[in-house]
Amino acid sequence: MMGEYLLYYKGELLGGIYDGRVLIKIAETNKKFGLCAEIPYKGAKPMFMIEDLDESEKVKAIIFETLKGLTKKR
Repeated sequence: MMGEYLLYYKGELLGGIYDGRVLIKIAETNKKFGLCAEIPYKGAKPMFMIEDLDESEKVKAIIFETLKGLTKKR
């Protein structure tokens, strides 16, 4: 099933927290960070896991790059 929380930014769904893991949607713009792909729950598409949550500038960069890639799809 779904994770514990879904993560949105200005109405854009970008990921969630699943079993204590922060996962974001895969986009062309966030592939450069070399994140590991994980399955959030059975039957779901893979998502990238953000592991270094203490590195706030890196997390911010990953999130904004992800948003750039997701908004290009619209």
